[in-house]
Amino acid sequence: MKKTLKIVGIVIGLILVIIIAVPFLFEGKILEIVKSTVNKNINAEFDFADADISLIKNFPDVSVSVNNMSIVNTGTFAGETLVSAKNANISIPFMQLFNGEGEPYTVNSFSIDGAIINILIDEEGNVNYDIAKTDTATASVNSTDAPSAVSLSVQKYEITNSQIKYLDEQGKMFFELNDFNHSGTGDLSTVKSELDTKTSGLMSFNMDGTNYFSATPVQLDAKLGVDLDQNIYTFLENKAIINQLDLVFDGFIKLNEESQDVDITFKTPSSDFKNFLALIPKAYSKEIESVQTTGDFIVQGQLNGTIDETHIPAFNIAITSNNASFKYPDLPQSVSNITIDTKIANETGLLENTYVDINALTFKIAQDVFSANATIKDLMGNPLVKANLKGRINLGNLSQAYPFSVEQQLKGILDANITTAFDMKSIEDGRYQDTKNNGSLGLSGFEFNSEDMKNPVRISKAGITFNTQNVSLNSFEATTGKTDLSAKGSIENLLGFMFNDEMLKGNFTLNSNTFAVNDFMTESVISENTEVVETTNQSEIEVTTTEAIKIPDFLDATIVAKANTVLYDNLTLKEASGTLYVKDETVTLKDFKSSLFGGQIALNGAVSTKAEIPTFDVKLGMQSFDMAQSFKGLDMLKALAPIAQAFKGTLNSNFEIKGNLTNDFTPNLSTISGNALAEMLVTDVDSKDSKVLSTLVDRLKFLNFDEGETKKINTTLTFNDGQVQVKPFNLKFKDIDVEVAGSHGFDQTLNYNATFEVPAKYLGTEAKNLLAKLNDTEAENITVPVTAKIGGSVGSPSITTDLSATATALTNKLIEMQKDKLLNEGSKKVTEALSGFLGGSTSKDSTSTSSTTKTKDSLSSDNIKKAADNLLNGLFGKKKESSATGD
Repeated sequence: MKKTLKIVGIVIGLILVIIIAVPFLFEGKILEIVKSTVNKNINAEFDFADADISLIKNFPDVSVSVNNMSIVNTGTFAGETLVSAKNANISIPFMQLFNGEGEPYTVNSFSIDGAIINILIDEEGNVNYDIAKTDTATASVNSTDAPSAVSLSVQKYEITNSQIKYLDEQGKMFFELNDFNHSGTGDLSTVKSELDTKTSGLMSFNMDGTNYFSATPVQLDAKLGVDLDQNIYTFLENKAIINQLDLVFDGFIKLNEESQDVDITFKTPSSDFKNFLALIPKAYSKEIESVQTTGDFIVQGQLNGTIDETHIPAFNIAITSNNASFKYPDLPQSVSNITIDTKIANETGLLENTYVDINALTFKIAQDVFSANATIKDLMGNPLVKANLKGRINLGNLSQAYPFSVEQQLKGILDANITTAFDMKSIEDGRYQDTKNNGSLGLSGFEFNSEDMKNPVRISKAGITFNTQNVSLNSFEATTGKTDLSAKGSIENLLGFMFNDEMLKGNFTLNSNTFAVNDFMTESVISENTEVVETTNQSEIEVTTTEAIKIPDFLDATIVAKANTVLYDNLTLKEASGTLYVKDETVTLKDFKSSLFGGQIALNGAVSTKAEIPTFDVKLGMQSFDMAQSFKGLDMLKALAPIAQAFKGTLNSNFEIKGNLTNDFTPNLSTISGNALAEMLVTDVDSKDSKVLSTLVDRLKFLNFDEGETKKINTTLTFNDGQVQVKPFNLKFKDIDVEVAGSHGFDQTLNYNATFEVPAKYLGTEAKNLLAKLNDTEAENITVPVTAKIGGSVGSPSITTDLSATATALTNKLIEMQKDKLLNEGSKKVTEALSGFLGGSTSKDSTSTSSTTKTKDSLSSDNIKKAADNLLNGLFGKKKESSATGD
């Protein structure tokens, strides 16, 4: 007994050793088998990052797992990945590890996780999935290039967390299956067997630009009868769920060498009208189990025929409902008198002969009835559409009968009576005259609001009529916020816009009593933590910005607009009118005029939102603007002429200006450039409104802005890169001539020179006494040039003067006038007169030499400067020590 147990123990130990050792002993061979076998059977490149081998996972089979597997196309689709997977596992019989070269291998099970399968048909009809090598009769059995035979003896398989993409560029078809999970159990080693499968995923399908399914849940539990000899797969027990709609089906698919034969029938297992609600996406159908329904809803159909390069199976799918209704228990209204009679069919097996007949579609909510019928022939060729829509819908009743997710109850009555007939080729070719459209669409009492809108929109009346040539907007009256609108017009190519992505062309007239631009701007809070500010509670500051307005890129329209009042930011424009041309994300404004600031404004130019940052380029004329109002109301004027905001009077100006706009459509001053010609008729100056002027008054005692008189100022401005250059201009304050020139920045920095020609009578008593010695009427006309350099900033200016130059200029003028007066007298008298004029003295008893010496002393530069400085006391107030800066 002990001996027997010992033998059993040894055997078990050997088995364990083999199980542990075999993966290491055969790892190189197994991996080579996997890679070479696959590559010999496909025209593509198969590879993986690493692999694991186990005798335990699928004992007694050998399990081979590869990670980060890929199959990459060669040839036409070279470099494109056909299949990739995070992990793939196959199991083969243990003894096949010892197979010789060319001997077949059997796969008993396989699993794939995280696979992505990309199936592509290009515009020339080439496919990327045809990668299997074909067997050739001439291939040598011993040839290393001959494909290795692989037979399937699958008992189970599994595909998890995967994705399938199918793109047919030639047929303009796209299919995608996400979150794809599929498994099957059975025995495919026999000729006839049964395979039990389960499938689930999210299906999306788009054909020729029309989206039929979008992430729609699908599920299929199918038991298949497999006949490998006849290549026939029969549906035995099958149930499919599309979204929430149950379908049962039976039939078969037979795989031929060049085609497939299909014979399948399907139908809803019940006729309850809840089947219709089950077609609606779950997020919108809500809890359909509690919905009360009457009537029926049946979907049934069949597919029968051959699939090959030119044919599809003929099919007939019927969707019917008679006198049905549904009501959600928590809602007051029901949807009743529902009739649906629709057929989707193809009777020839040719794809282009597919058609849809909607013989009847009617429903009733409260007292409102809506009905429609349509046919679409040659669906996959040149679709021919005929449709009729007629009825009334009270929009307020929609959410009373169906649980829409709306933030605010809709209001309004929609009336429709439309008939249309067209073929798609006529529209694609722009032959809109070959279409037939007529009818009307009306909307009244409409109200809508959302978080994206600043104010609710209320449309009291809107009326549209259709004909073959265009769509006419016969009436449109609406309000939002402070704004009221009334419009009429026409749209030329609505069908081209709807089906061909063409520009929407139109001509409109727009009238408004009050138009507030801010009513059409929205605000949003930026939640990104771009800046954290330390506060007492360490909170983060949220920044509120205004979203940029975008001019539609699909609009090509001419709008003749008039408004009694336009409110824009803090401006109020009266009797505004102009023509707007909207095209290519640009609004061109022509002949815009309005009353503003007591005068008239005229504007021509353009605003564009085509680039990421909106831009403007305009010519602006201002006539008889009230200066006090305009400089307070327009930041741009304050930036261009900051000192002028202290002036009172009228402004006439012509601007040429361009630059960027901020999101709220105001100019970004740091980006603007252009030039301006300005004329200001200044009737008064309030120096208290300007720190620069008040500082000048304090510094230059002769200035007095209180003595008002009209002053005319003409100047030219140029601006670029945040700097405004002002060409020299002249003005006069009372009897003081002034010349000003220089520049300033939009950052409020100043760099100006102002030269004042100051009459000598403002120099004080000492100057007057000195001038009296001239005993000449010309003395009254003497002026002194005073140059002031204005620097610093608008809020904190600095004023400097060069008193030395002013004193020298005054002295030279006085000397020249006295010289001219005494020109005919002797030099001795001239010298004595000048000496006495400047404050020197000469006695009659003085000798010639001493007299001359004293006179030279009195005429020295120091004495001249001293005398002039004494005279300037009256000019600058208390005596100041002269310096190069004057301060």
